[in-house]
Amino acid sequence: MAETDRRPEPRYGNRPTMKDVAARAGVGLKTVSRVVNGESGVTPDTERRVQEAIEALGFRRNDSARVLRKGRTASIGLVLEDLADPFYGPLNRAVEEVARAHGALLINGSSAEDPEREQELVLALCARRVDGLIVIPAGDDHRYLEPEIAAGVATVFVDRPAGQIDADVVRSDSFGGARDGVAHLIAHGHRRIGFIGDQPRIHTAIERLRGYHAAMDEAELPVDESWVSLGTTAPDRVATALTTLLDAPDPVTAIFAGNNRVTVTAVRVLAGRSRPTALVGFDDIELADLLGITVIAQDAATLGRTAAESLFRRLEGAGGAPAQKVLPTRLIARGSGELPPH
Repeated sequence: MAETDRRPEPRYGNRPTMKDVAARAGVGLKTVSRVVNGESGVTPDTERRVQEAIEALGFRRNDSARVLRKGRTASIGLVLEDLADPFYGPLNRAVEEVARAHGALLINGSSAEDPEREQELVLALCARRVDGLIVIPAGDDHRYLEPEIAAGVATVFVDRPAGQIDADVVRSDSFGGARDGVAHLIAHGHRRIGFIGDQPRIHTAIERLRGYHAAMDEAELPVDESWVSLGTTAPDRVATALTTLLDAPDPVTAIFAGNNRVTVTAVRVLAGRSRPTALVGFDDIELADLLGITVIAQDAATLGRTAAESLFRRLEGAGGAPAQKVLPTRLIARGSGELPPH
């Protein structure tokens, strides 16, 4: 066979094994295992030869196989809505820090608000034998997780409750935060307040809409159904909804934005209009302090840390019925929510 006809040696996926180390060091496989796992019964000279072989070959211990034999993989899964969303950055980092403190690896992925994708991702993580899951749910039926939970996979839901199963939940007070934000606008003289939120199948969107209605009811203010717009948070959709509210014959004088993506689009639309409109957004956004945007802030890092700590308590044997933890929000007044009606 000509030299050019030979297949190239595979570059990836051909890692050195303990057998390779044993052959190079001239020792038995059990001796290599003892050195790799820090066990006694190996002479200094033999240990030196094994370590030299490990270094020369670039051998790395297969932790996955080792921990699987013990029934634990020392890993947890985190399923987010969108890793690109700034809200999830601090949450992800907080979960990662707690996992690291417990000697566990974090594996994460995005559901893109697609219930089917969420289920596929969750079950793929379970197939890889993660010890626990932290899920920001996209769907409203999580019965597919019942066999996994029964098999010992600890599960905590974040931001929104699980659908049709009982599970630990850590979430922010979406209802109370929205009520506070709208009440703030009312306190500054507004009576015609628009609400632009996320899709109605999303739990947080409905909770924030309930908070909006509660604040208006408490102030004995009527709500015109045309003032409320729920749908995707795509900029075009939000911009159209906002423009419709502002260009109506009797326009709203203030806007409550249901999440950070809605707020960002609202800021851009309002910046191009001559008539000032008050704005309060749910979730803080980057540069909101410089732009003077009043927000209802939730602590994403505390959400993530609380969820991860709850998960590891379950993994360490904590019993009891599923618990729901509701974390408070806070209003940060920066100017946009304090504008008077015009």
